[in-house]
Amino acid sequence: MKSSSGVEIESINKGSVAAKAGLLPGDRLVAVNGHEIRDVIDLMFYANGPDLNFRVIRDNSRMTFDAGIEEDSPSDLGIMLKPFKIKTCRNNCIFCFVLQLPKGLRRTLYVKDEDFRMSFLFGNYITLTNLSEADKKRIVEQRLSPLYISVHSMDTATRNRMIGKPDAEDIIKGIKFFADNKIRMHVQIVLCPGYNDNRNLHKTLTELYRFYPYVMSVAVVPVGLTMHRKKTIRPVEKEDAIRALETISKFQSRFRKKHGEHIVFASDEMYIKAEAAFPPLKDYDDLSQIENGVGLVPLFMHQAKRIKLPQVADKAKSRRFITFTGMSFYPYMSKFIDKLKKGGVDIEVAVVENSFFGRNVTVTGLITGRDVIKTLSGLVRKDDVLLIPDIVMREGDEVFLDDVSRKDIEDVLGVKAVVIESTPQGLVDAIADG
Repeated sequence: MKSSSGVEIESINKGSVAAKAGLLPGDRLVAVNGHEIRDVIDLMFYANGPDLNFRVIRDNSRMTFDAGIEEDSPSDLGIMLKPFKIKTCRNNCIFCFVLQLPKGLRRTLYVKDEDFRMSFLFGNYITLTNLSEADKKRIVEQRLSPLYISVHSMDTATRNRMIGKPDAEDIIKGIKFFADNKIRMHVQIVLCPGYNDNRNLHKTLTELYRFYPYVMSVAVVPVGLTMHRKKTIRPVEKEDAIRALETISKFQSRFRKKHGEHIVFASDEMYIKAEAAFPPLKDYDDLSQIENGVGLVPLFMHQAKRIKLPQVADKAKSRRFITFTGMSFYPYMSKFIDKLKKGGVDIEVAVVENSFFGRNVTVTGLITGRDVIKTLSGLVRKDDVLLIPDIVMREGDEVFLDDVSRKDIEDVLGVKAVVIESTPQGLVDAIADG
């Protein structure tokens, strides 16, 4: 009978510390230096000394292996553990994107993640409603910092109504606990008109500032709504976005004068909805919430200015290129494409309307393969090269959200398709490669 203790080793890197010690794929790693191993975080935390003792279960037998790491000598531990089971969310948020997905997508898209380990490792946002006392203790002991936390409102009644959990603990207690224990946090507020905007937003930003510098940054993002949503919620309109930006700007000005940094930021989509100009790139500080859509457009525009056109045109030769983007990013992408065209590159950009999730979804990252095919049919020619921004693909793969693959795109459209890095340089490098 297979043991349930420890974590199975999925692979061992050749020539690594673990390989030299004698560990094998399929072993169950039970302990390192006497400490129980529950997941990759335990492994990272406990396997950090010069002398290592591994306890494993192999073929129902318990075995020990010793390894040494020379001081100041970079060594690859080389252990890849099987992924841990993700703790899922039990909230019923009015804006939950997972609950707005249509049926028929791959199962992993329906996972409502509420796991502090995913927050620490990958920057996933959690609400703190799923934390046990043991979890809190572990976060503090292992210094799992920073964490990424969805606050939405510091008013308990408003927040609990938004997350659909009337008995949820006061969020201030959770933030205070981590701040008191010197755990740093990046926070997000999903702005929902009629719930946490206007005075409520002002109050939330004021309360969060009490916990600076442990609350390192705050991102305010407009609620994302698909046409498949069942809950009635109003989207962020132009006037909503303008008012939110006015509030955020006042706080930024105050923080900049007092601390030399802005702390609170609006997502790019908020500026687009308000039809307002983006701040200069320097006003985004260290771009700590860029994965949350904060500063992506200003960074792209900044990088685009540094591209040297003659070198690109020389390498483009006689090939014609075509790429695509979402509706919200199209005005900015098209400016860069125009610059490339003036420099001698034969390239076009198509704007893809999201019929899969609905017209309200305008970001590039949620474009599906089916909508790409629908948009580009009749636009592409046989010898074109289609440049697909990697932001639309499943991480580490070449598959869209709707399971349409790069190869499917090639077969249906009859063109060569290449997945590229979603940056100006990524686009230019692909053109240079022909």
